[in-house]
Amino acid sequence: DVRLVESGGGLAQAGGSLTLSCVVSGITFHDYAVGWFRQAPGKEHEGVSCIVNEDGSTHYADSVKGRFTISSDNAKNTVYLQMNSLTPEDTAVYYCRGAWGRTVAENGGGNRWSSLYWDYWGQGTQVTVSS
Repeated sequence: DVRLVESGGGLAQAGGSLTLSCVVSGITFHDYAVGWFRQAPGKEHEGVSCIVNEDGSTHYADSVKGRFTISSDNAKNTVYLQMNSLTPEDTAVYYCRGAWGRTVAENGGGNRWSSLYWDYWGQGTQVTVSS
């Protein structure tokens, strides 16, 4: 079975940092992209960042560029999201999702985040940023 297990969410103050982790099992890690998505109350599900493990390419939503960094440890089948300079607008449930790497690599812009591609989900972890 495919499993994605997130950890590292919690409460942070504005301007602070958190690091999320996603441990992936049940798929060939190298062949997949792993992404972080988030959903805040009353807002749409949003792609935040993803990494294509085959070539290490990374992608970010404009709202987090320069503040968030995604990385991957292939030996541990784990993807990290380092979140700095957090703002209350970053408050959301953050989900780790998996997609076939070539599909993500071949689609640019908003298409990259299409739910058509991201087949696997974790259970989500809450991130709350206080002002």
